[in-house]
Amino acid sequence: MTARRKLAPGLYEDLVDGELARELAKLEAESKKIETDLEPERAAEAFARYLYLHSRAVLGRLGDVEEQRALVDELLARLGLDSMVAPTSKLLAIADPELASLAGSAFPSRPLVPLDESDLLVNARGQANLGQSLLAELPSTDGVDLVCSFIRRTGLARLQPALRELCERRPGRLRVLTTTYTGVTEGEALARLADLGAEIKVDYGGQSTRLHAKTWILHRRSGLSTAYVGSSNISHAALVDGREWNVRLSARENPDLLRRLAVEFEALWLGEDFSPFDLDRFERAKARQGQDAGAPVFVGFDLRPHDYQERILEQLAAARELHGHHRNLVVAATGTGKTMIAAFDYARMRAEHPRLLFVAHRKEILAQAQATFRAVLREPHFGELLVDGKKPRQARQVFASIQSLHQRIDDLDPRDYDYVIIDEFHHAEAPTYQRLLERLKPRELLGLTATPERGDGRDPTRWFEGRITSELRLWEALERGLLCPFNYYGVGDEVDLAGLKWQQGGYERAALENLYTGNHARVRRLLAAVQEYVPNPESMRALGFCVGVAHARFMAAQFEAHGVAAAAVVGEDSSSDREQALLRLRRGELRGLFCVDVFNEGVDLPEVDTLLFLRPTESATLFLQQLGRGLRLSRGKHTTTVLDLIGNAHRNFRFDQRFRGLLGENGGSLVQQIAEGFPFLPPGCAIVLEPKPREIVLGNVTRALSTRRSALLDEVKARAERREDSDVGAFLTAMQWRPEQLYRKRDTDWTYTALLQDAGLIAAADLDDKIARSLAGALHVDDRLRLGTWLGWLDSPRPPALSTMDDQERRLATMLLALLLGGSVGKVSSLAAGLRRIWAAASLRLEARDLLAWLAEHVDHLNVAPDRELGPVPLRVHAHYSRDELLAACGALKPGKDPKMQTGIRVLVEPKLIL
Repeated sequence: MTARRKLAPGLYEDLVDGELARELAKLEAESKKIETDLEPERAAEAFARYLYLHSRAVLGRLGDVEEQRALVDELLARLGLDSMVAPTSKLLAIADPELASLAGSAFPSRPLVPLDESDLLVNARGQANLGQSLLAELPSTDGVDLVCSFIRRTGLARLQPALRELCERRPGRLRVLTTTYTGVTEGEALARLADLGAEIKVDYGGQSTRLHAKTWILHRRSGLSTAYVGSSNISHAALVDGREWNVRLSARENPDLLRRLAVEFEALWLGEDFSPFDLDRFERAKARQGQDAGAPVFVGFDLRPHDYQERILEQLAAARELHGHHRNLVVAATGTGKTMIAAFDYARMRAEHPRLLFVAHRKEILAQAQATFRAVLREPHFGELLVDGKKPRQARQVFASIQSLHQRIDDLDPRDYDYVIIDEFHHAEAPTYQRLLERLKPRELLGLTATPERGDGRDPTRWFEGRITSELRLWEALERGLLCPFNYYGVGDEVDLAGLKWQQGGYERAALENLYTGNHARVRRLLAAVQEYVPNPESMRALGFCVGVAHARFMAAQFEAHGVAAAAVVGEDSSSDREQALLRLRRGELRGLFCVDVFNEGVDLPEVDTLLFLRPTESATLFLQQLGRGLRLSRGKHTTTVLDLIGNAHRNFRFDQRFRGLLGENGGSLVQQIAEGFPFLPPGCAIVLEPKPREIVLGNVTRALSTRRSALLDEVKARAERREDSDVGAFLTAMQWRPEQLYRKRDTDWTYTALLQDAGLIAAADLDDKIARSLAGALHVDDRLRLGTWLGWLDSPRPPALSTMDDQERRLATMLLALLLGGSVGKVSSLAAGLRRIWAAASLRLEARDLLAWLAEHVDHLNVAPDRELGPVPLRVHAHYSRDELLAACGALKPGKDPKMQTGIRVLVEPKLIL
């Protein structure tokens, strides 16, 4: 029997069972309407739905699968049907010989949503968007019927490889209905579909202006057809990051709806309003109606910090006020306004630290920075330049090039400037920067960079005690919509680099350039990829990153020879020549610039919408810098297309570092994303690997990460041999890890204590599994009250004495049990017994202490006491708590007493709180 809510006024479609009859008996006759004659044609569906709802509830209460099967067998026997096969199994696929011959695999990939389930897709963060869902569905379909009001190349580019595979596998099974209504559909997009083998019909007269339908019907011979019905047209925004709602329907759950959709499509297909697609007729019809696709919104910064910038400013304030850190490094992706952040920070610190020095390595960066500070401070004459012979007169606020400072380094008083900002701080390991940093003694040092990692392994964070105060990495900026989304395509490259010489962490450059320069087949492959993947190749503005000067000039010449206006820009060119080339690209006079080490950083190129990676980039730093060249927001630019030529690589080449930079993923999560086709990317982004590159990348990443725990053991042993600190905090700092990367699983093996035991550095002993697994759930603790109190207790070899505790401390002690005993507080006989259990696990207690100490050092925001008196309740505003911690803090969770609360609302009388 299921629990039924109190009957409320309204409409119902419920069969009356005994429970409902008893509730109805409590109502007056005139206040209820009951139908006693169930229509025969609806009876079967009504009874089946009733059985489904109630049987699902009953089966859900049976925890064991075989118990569930036994109950199902009883029902099947009563219905005269065959019983289930034991042990319980599930058919997932039957091999398709045709698919095996075409794709090399007898089994297609599986959709992101199970075939027998329905779902809602809203293109939300952390969820698969419509584009990714279709890409996952298409390989297993036997035919597609599509009704779509608007079809554009920006959306089609993402789906084109999967649609081509469908048409090759099932010729004639892709049918498309569209319209010239409002002139948004692009004839070139339809022509591309037709070239794939699609049958297309168009309403040329706009008679079906009422046709706003957007529906994909995906037919499967297995009977598990699916459909998507919703708001998304075929455009980049609609498929990826627009605020769209699309319902995914399953024939298993909604057979009648799927049949109805198929019938309606067939009626339109055979109707008189739609005629076969002809490009000339289409363009004439569209010209009659005019075209207005709407103008994109220009995005810029105002004189107030954006929310994400305010967050970074708060983290800087916390670093100074809570931790006493006055050397701080901010990592923010290109295009997110690092200079703006610095200007706002200086504005808040100016009263105490008025003398400013801003350091960069290019005149253009300094001029932009000065303009930014003037805008933020509302002082049109703020600051002076020290660059290219310009010298400041007052030298109180100076924007200086590193070259100019180096020339007069000996004349600098170490305390000339209160507040020093170093832009592009990953250059800090260069001798000129090192000498400046060693010379200056500012009260505040702020480093700015998009990529703190260096390809040579040297660590610029050493100037900040190994810390990064605030990070807004590439994937975060993309998720926040601060950068232009990218579509990254891994394109197959036949050049085999496996046998190439590997030296100093990379390929031998001259040999690599010799392989690429003069390779006409590789150029043809690139040009074909441009035509296939770039939405508008005739108007693209592309940057191509090459190995060397000869390679860049060869590529430019080859593009020119194939009718694509291009030029080469290399380091030996004059600055005026480089500026002229950039101007020609911005004007659209050039379609491509091929460069070597000149556009990696510090150059503002918002118009660039296509990036060509024509060399294997070993450095994650360099790769992200180059990617950043194309991600600036710009009017009319919806996405950046990235073409990366990927061939067989040397065994030492690491693809995982590149994709970590793109995704922020680690370990198995990265492998899973690659294997599943990257379904969970930042909004608007896509990563598509052609079959051969996918095989190469997945194999490379799997090999690199397959021994991760063994590699950690080796690192732990190596640190012990070097006599370095052996606590978990020192380990996290040395590895430059967040705790989530170590405590990636709620598993005893993934604790630092288990690593120390397996490395033979501490005595092996059975670990308290509950405490060990709970450490992964302790990473949210972020207020000084908990951290300070718990660290004081955990540092002692004996549990704290309950006799000396006040009410607030007892609550804090119960919160510690809630943290480390993982939901078992109610099962512990007493508070003292729970504390004894924690202290009995000595190694894990010390690990918890060291972990909390690391968390205390890395709290990046301020929290305060509530503005109302809560008595002994130890809660703070802007702090994070688990559910059990909240209950313990409020006195609602105590040892020996289970609150029996899962989700919902709980009203507390004392203190007066609603949880």
